[in-house]
Amino acid sequence: MRIGEIAAVVGVTTRAIRHYHHVGLLPEPERRPNGYRAYSLRDAVLLARVRRLTEVGLSLDEVRDVLADDAGRELADVLTELDADLARQEAEIQERRRRLAVLLAAGPGDAEPLSPGLAALLAKAPPTDSPAAAKDREHLTLLDAAGVGGQEVYAALGPLAADPAVLALYVRLDELAEADVDDPRIAPLAAELVAAVPDEVFAAIPAGDGVVVSGFKEALLAEYAPAQAEVVRLVMEAFIERGRG
Repeated sequence: MRIGEIAAVVGVTTRAIRHYHHVGLLPEPERRPNGYRAYSLRDAVLLARVRRLTEVGLSLDEVRDVLADDAGRELADVLTELDADLARQEAEIQERRRRLAVLLAAGPGDAEPLSPGLAALLAKAPPTDSPAAAKDREHLTLLDAAGVGGQEVYAALGPLAADPAVLALYVRLDELAEADVDDPRIAPLAAELVAAVPDEVFAAIPAGDGVVVSGFKEALLAEYAPAQAEVVRLVMEAFIERGRG
């Protein structure tokens, strides 16, 4: 294949290919007698691998390390892994299109881009006009859109969402809207909120604090009044520690 042909097959520009040659990421192929580069199937697979790795956010230096690990592998193994990567990407695109279709089919404000698991979870919650409960719904929707959570976590949260006693905890959090950060009600409320979460939830989420999207904690705390933010901070720290246990 010539450079224009391999570029068309893989879906990159010839300029990108020349750049990969320049930085040593893609080896220069043999040239034909007329001076044109002659690319092989292995070159196409390697180039497709580069494209996929850069699309998921790896730097060129990180891509180089991955390719170095691939160098001793059989072509069939690399092709199989590349096919699996493309299948995952295809599934992600299909899910995004499904959510977009829901939004397009509904009027403004009539629908939220919820996964089926989160929609089923929220349907179990009793009605309430609590501002704190509304915030929780918004935060769950955001994490759901970011891909954090999942059917297993939502299923484990089901009994908690359906428990009317949880509404009393939301009311107590609402009552702290005008309180000071040293209010004596803060620590007991945080402890009760943590205790209310079933152990099954912690078994369903990843260990440690990786489940919290980067920057989400700070943005979340900024939405609350100071005393409420202190409760939420204590709860989040307890969740992280309990998840590690």
